[in-house]
Amino acid sequence: MHMSDVIKRDSTTFSFEFFPPNSENGWNQLEATITELTQLGPSFVSVTYGAGGSTRTKTHDLVSRLKEREALDPVPHLTCVGHDHAEIHEILTRYAKAGISNILALRGDPPVEDSSEDPFKHFPYAADLIGSITEFNRSGAHPDPRGFSIGAAGFPEGHPETPNTLTQMDHLKRKIDAGVEWLCSQMFFDNRMFLDWQERCRLKGIDVPIFAGIMPVTSLAGLKRMAELAAGTNFPAPLLRALERAGPDPENIERVGIHWATEQCLQLMDEGVAGIHFYTLNRSNATIEIYKSLGVVDSEQLRGR
Repeated sequence: MHMSDVIKRDSTTFSFEFFPPNSENGWNQLEATITELTQLGPSFVSVTYGAGGSTRTKTHDLVSRLKEREALDPVPHLTCVGHDHAEIHEILTRYAKAGISNILALRGDPPVEDSSEDPFKHFPYAADLIGSITEFNRSGAHPDPRGFSIGAAGFPEGHPETPNTLTQMDHLKRKIDAGVEWLCSQMFFDNRMFLDWQERCRLKGIDVPIFAGIMPVTSLAGLKRMAELAAGTNFPAPLLRALERAGPDPENIERVGIHWATEQCLQLMDEGVAGIHFYTLNRSNATIEIYKSLGVVDSEQLRGR
């Protein structure tokens, strides 16, 4: 379903992110997670592309699997890394024929291994990739005359490669002007940072729907990984204090993380956020517990009917 239709249908969108596993056990875990989360009636689910585009084939496979489930609407990530224009056109054509309606366009991370070729040679920035998708839409190659609905990433706490916050907003506005219709934020733990960034977007003339990215803390090891993966993310002192009080007990730590994420979601919903996007790490327990606390475990409730 085209994202504009999803947003019209759902008063607040609730969505999940999955990543293609690298092992058979990982696929089994993901299948179990998908089965459980399908019952919550998500507005859509996104599928990551992997660092350096390393899982691009698996991304296509997972998108196909999800598309076969009528209750799920997959939104594949697509990055600039290592692609030329012909490859992007081929991928978009394949997705269009499969009935995929939405794309989350990202610059992506460069490959870990050294390479003499610039991985961003053909698409230096996300706005360049977005422009290419917009051209595809104008060609009429998608069965929906509107083409793909294009989403992009937003960075409430700033982008590590662009310290100047005013320049960051210029870059984001360039994505919008290139054809972006909705934004999905990076994870954050301080709602004040998100709400301030959202207001700055509006001041910049960026008035597209913005989905808030939420990732509940479920372990201390996970917290450290978050800090490494999302440089610059603010972990508020009250959250760290609560985790310290939880002690070494993994269950206590998970309960604290779920409670914090639940309070984030409640406030964001009160503030009228367009949607909440859960970074699930291919696991369902924390997300299900948050839903129970929000009182919206039924898909009809989630969709504001």
